[in-house]
Parts: sequence; C-alpha cells; structure tokens
Amino acid sequence: MASVLIAPDKFKGSLGADEVALALERGLLAAAPDTRVDRLPLADGGEGSVAAACAGRFRREDIVATGPTGQPVTAGLAVHGRTVLVEAAAVCGLGVLPGGRKAPLTATSHGVGEAIRYALEGAADTIVLALGGVATTDGGAGLLRSLGAVLARADGTPIGPGGGGLADLRTVDLTEARAALKGVDLVLATDVDNPLLGPTGAAAVYGPQKGASAAEVRELDDALAGFVRRLAAAGVPDAARRAETRGAGAAGGLGYAGMLLGGRVCSGADYFLTLLGADELLAASDFVVTGEGSLDEQSLSGKLPVALARRARRYGTEVHAVAGRCTLPAERTAAHFRSVQALTDLTDQDCAHDSDLSARLLERCGRALAERRLIREGRERAETAR
Repeated sequence: MASVLIAPDKFKGSLGADEVALALERGLLAAAPDTRVDRLPLADGGEGSVAAACAGRFRREDIVATGPTGQPVTAGLAVHGRTVLVEAAAVCGLGVLPGGRKAPLTATSHGVGEAIRYALEGAADTIVLALGGVATTDGGAGLLRSLGAVLARADGTPIGPGGGGLADLRTVDLTEARAALKGVDLVLATDVDNPLLGPTGAAAVYGPQKGASAAEVRELDDALAGFVRRLAAAGVPDAARRAETRGAGAAGGLGYAGMLLGGRVCSGADYFLTLLGADELLAASDFVVTGEGSLDEQSLSGKLPVALARRARRYGTEVHAVAGRCTLPAERTAAHFRSVQALTDLTDQDCAHDSDLSARLLERCGRALAERRLIREGRERAETAR
C-alpha cells in the first residue's frame, strides 16, 4: 500500500491549511482508495499557526485581549504542556481590524503582550511567538508596555498607541518587562528577514499593506528610529545592533521587541516542521504533497513548501507542490519539487478568494497526482516485472 503525506500551508484568502489538505486527500483517494494518507496542516509562523499546532498535539485555549485598535478580540492560543504558542495575527492582525479599517499610525500590539502574560500566569516555560500578518508598525511598543515597560512622554505620561505614538517617546525603562520573561525560552518564529529600519525595514516594506501612505511610512520609520535611539540612550543592551538584525522588522517590529526581551529568532517553517513531527512522517512516506497560495520568488528563500522539500531530501522522499498560482519557471522549481500544479492553470476564474472553487480544483489536483504517481507508475512497474 502506498503512503502519502499531504502537508500544505494555507491558501491565503480562500482556504486554511487543514481545508487544503482535506481537499487534496479527497481527490487522491477518489482515484486511489487503497492509499494510506497522513495529513499534516502546516504554518510558517504567520496566520494559521494556532490552527496548525492544534491539528497536531496542541490544544486551543481562547483568551480575550486588546485588539489592534483597542477593542477586545477573542484569540486562540495553542497549548501543550508548558509550551504556549501565541499567534500575533490572531490578536492584532489585519483580519481582526473592526470593519477592516486600517490604522497604520495607531494600531497597537498591546494585546500580544497580554497573551504572553496569560501564558506566563499559566507557568509556561516556552512561549512561541508566531510573527506575521499584523496590522501594527509599533516596534512592539504595545507588547512591551503591557508587560510592564515604561514608555513615556516628556511629562511622564504614557505615549499614545501605535508607531505614531513613538514620536513622543522620551523616557524608556524595560526592567519590568525583561524580568517578566526571565527564565522563559521566547521563540520568535518568522520567515521574514527584514531589519527594523530603512528601505527594507518594517515601515517601508510592510507599512503600505497596513494602509500607510508614503508620508506615513516616513513618519513611522522616523518614529521607530527614535525608539531605537531612546533605548540605546537608556542603556538597553545592543538596542542599535538588534535593530539591524534579520527578523527585527517582522510583524511591524514585534521581532525587535522580542529580541529586546531575550527572544531568539528561528525559521518559522523549520520550527513548525519539527514541532509537528514532520520528520517521522516524511521518513515513512512514498511521496509528499505540499503547497501554498502563491509559489513565487519569496518561496525560494525558505518558506514552508521549500523548507519541507529540503527536509524531505534527507529521507529521499520526493515532493509534489500545488499552488494557487506559480510565478516561477520550471527550472527554478525543479530543484525542490518533482512537479508543480497551479490552480490558475485549471481555470479562467479568480479562485484566490473563492473557497468552493479552490477546494474543487484542489480535488482535481489530488486526483491527477494519484493517477500520475500511483496508478500509472504502478502499472509501469507491473509491466516491467512481467
């Protein structure tokens, strides 16, 4: 009996990773019903991280936290033993903005700090902060304040919310926030390698996605630069160096705040592959089906499908990819995937935001893979044996 591992990321805008896996499985089993299928929905540190963890051995706990515009949101944490996974996008993400109205200058990460405090109160000794998909560009100032940091104006009053509030910052003290995480392994899971500042920084690259105009991008970058200077002047160790570190610009600067608290940056894709036990399944599979919404240049820098393909090579397991769209030529994908199928090659309709259409097309992809890889190759081996 053939064994297949289906391990995709989400198709952003249409289907979660678990829904993608189920659709592929339906198609594959329709063509090859005797196949043993393992599903492993994955995430790379952004949206869907809690769902992916809870599809494995983690359980979900819901909390109420401060959302990006100050209104309360209900967000899920993933808990296993004394490890707690906090998905920043679930607390202060673009998807939880009231009415979808963006607030580039005032959106706050305060609720992420509240989620971390909740984990600490539950005696967590490892906190995984999944970075990505946030509505904020506040350098993690909101997170730091909710953990007890002092970020004040010249008159001693707290600064306002968001990256815009950092322009008024004059007094900084991170003592209480750093003490809160003493002895805790803070893991910053991200596949974003941007620094905090400058043309490749948090404001310049991601600010426009969060509604910032060109002038507001400059305002945010200046405010973040002032934040770094105030921290350095206050004697915060390596404040300037950490701002230049890869990943500091992740999630609007939440990566930077996490570093200030002693957190360590790791590849979100690789972390989740290990966390969810991918190696054992890869070793036991005849082939793997993975995928994501867009297979593009960014994918080759180590996003989840490519990270999975690299790991699969350790076991000699071939990997097939399915994507909503693929903008890479075959010679760029051949080093990682035995085959690539894009949904956009199967329809003239826009499936990026149509979950039903995407699911039907994924079923077709699963069926085609089974027919090509299991049925046809099985017949060829039988004929060769005769």
